[in-house]
Amino acid sequence: MKLVLFFPPSFDISSIETVLMTEGISTVEVEHPKDVVALGDPSVLILDAETRSRYPTNTVRTFVDGGGAVVLVGAPDERDAPSTLPDNLVAGFVTHDAGARTLLLSIRAAFREAAARLDRERARKEADTRTYELKELTRIGMALSTERDYNTLQDQILSQARKITNSDACSLYLVETDENEQRYLRFKLSQTSSRPDIPFVEVRMPITKGSIAGYVATTGDPLVIDDVYFIPPDVEYTFNRAFDEKFGYRSKSMLTIPMKDHKDEVIGVLQLINRKRHADASLKEPEDFAREIIPYTPRLVELVSAMAGQAAVSIENSQLYEDIERLFEGFVKASVTAIEQRDPTTFGHSDRVATMTEGLARVVDRVSDGQYRTINFTREQLREIRYAGLLHDFGKVGVREQVLVKAKKLYPPDMALVKQRYQFVFRSIENDFNRTRADHLEEHGRDGYEERLAAFAQERDEQLKGLDRFLKLVVDSNEPTVLPEGNFEELVRYADRYYQDLEGREQPYLTDDEVRFLTIRKGSLDDTERLEIESHVTHTYRFLMQIPWTKELEFIPQIAYGHHEKLNGAGYPRKVTGPAIPIQTRMMTISDIFDALTASDRPYKRAVPRDRALDIMTSEVEGGMLDSELFSMFVDAKVFDHEEG
Repeated sequence: MKLVLFFPPSFDISSIETVLMTEGISTVEVEHPKDVVALGDPSVLILDAETRSRYPTNTVRTFVDGGGAVVLVGAPDERDAPSTLPDNLVAGFVTHDAGARTLLLSIRAAFREAAARLDRERARKEADTRTYELKELTRIGMALSTERDYNTLQDQILSQARKITNSDACSLYLVETDENEQRYLRFKLSQTSSRPDIPFVEVRMPITKGSIAGYVATTGDPLVIDDVYFIPPDVEYTFNRAFDEKFGYRSKSMLTIPMKDHKDEVIGVLQLINRKRHADASLKEPEDFAREIIPYTPRLVELVSAMAGQAAVSIENSQLYEDIERLFEGFVKASVTAIEQRDPTTFGHSDRVATMTEGLARVVDRVSDGQYRTINFTREQLREIRYAGLLHDFGKVGVREQVLVKAKKLYPPDMALVKQRYQFVFRSIENDFNRTRADHLEEHGRDGYEERLAAFAQERDEQLKGLDRFLKLVVDSNEPTVLPEGNFEELVRYADRYYQDLEGREQPYLTDDEVRFLTIRKGSLDDTERLEIESHVTHTYRFLMQIPWTKELEFIPQIAYGHHEKLNGAGYPRKVTGPAIPIQTRMMTISDIFDALTASDRPYKRAVPRDRALDIMTSEVEGGMLDSELFSMFVDAKVFDHEEG
């Protein structure tokens, strides 16, 4: 340990100088208070009666706090320590006539006090440093563990590693496995504080000891290099200067740390380059590199190793989270496929609704005025919206398939029965014509036959014409419409017309059930069937409520539950009004209606042109059914175009 003795020119130390030299105590003669500095070594300042008045208390305190001690030498008439300095700043006092031995004892005691004080200060600083490092590691660990986005996580790892080491650059390599089960390193990300303009290109490299990163990945041990341009020739790894030469950089000090998972397997490598004396220094010129770059210390190896362990766990968790997301995404897609297999005519509907709803949510995110200006959706909420859109019709698995895919007002077997009835009546009219003609010939011969035949034929033709009119009316009425329309008076009259079956019994042209279905004014479903179709919303909700959603996705059932509700309470199944319908559901309702109107893959209705669909939806907005502000955003941003693209 180095010991330093400061004394003024007016004080004579010749009597003890030889002893001081043998004890390794350096002596420094000082004339001005500003020349007394804390050197980081135990130091003693001697102040005699002539000079002590020139040393302000603050100057002495700074010296003492820096690991020093003060010995006062009294004036000829002073027998006790003067009160010019506080007692806690004075380590010793000797009288003017004290001998060399007394002075040495006082100086040695002061040195011990200074050394103890310096040790305490160093211990305090060390404790502060360790506390800071622990807090930083805790903060970094929390930041990394809560980040779910894989790309953002990687960027954070590099940023945090550079911050705690004052490194100018940092690179991340991840271990990956190809289709042949061969492991390799992927150069995944890089940051260079002094040269953020340098482009980054992902590359993959073999895991061998030939490269620094490959060596660390192979051995699993940290590697510290003070200057990568002067690597010993007897080691297995080399440094490639191509990057430095291309971009005019100078890689020098380097710390390469393996990132190990909970099974102690290397999953990546963290490489820090060019530790700087000053964190904010920019390395541009050669002298910058020479002046600023310093080696990495063993303590930093420990610190970065601890952080690399946290980063490895976070990466592993993030990858696991992504795997779970992919698994759930697969489940969702399988569920949608199950829906569409039961109702293939609506293939793609769920995906289109999900895409448009998510697109509208992103539009809402950007608005700066209006009632939704304060609404912002997180990445998790956007995913929640998408999943709700994909699953909003899942409850259709609980609806009878014949109702689900009903394309016309009459079921195909019922329409076939009407057509068979038409054919029977048609043949009956023909048979009646032939029988009447034969009866005339039998009774009257050919007398007046030609005239009567023409009358018989005219009557038959009129009957067949009426029958054809009946069939056309049924076929036309069987087509569903998007909006309420249709005049069914003539159709109803056919319910009062009868024909005779083979057993001579009177049968109506149309049964009551057939008339009821054919006179549906909108769509293809009667009230009972519509209620069954509408029940799919409740089925969806009950199904989704059975899933143990994570916190980020727990609102999916509620979003999907209300996609057929209207703001004025005219929707279903709960007939709730605006305040009970969340914004996510309002957006989905707009997307769902638009796609239902414009989809060209539904046999039970004609596709409505886009402009006509928007006109219909505008009417619903004016009727208080749809959210006017969200609909305006939907139209103005042309969300449907993004869906198509």
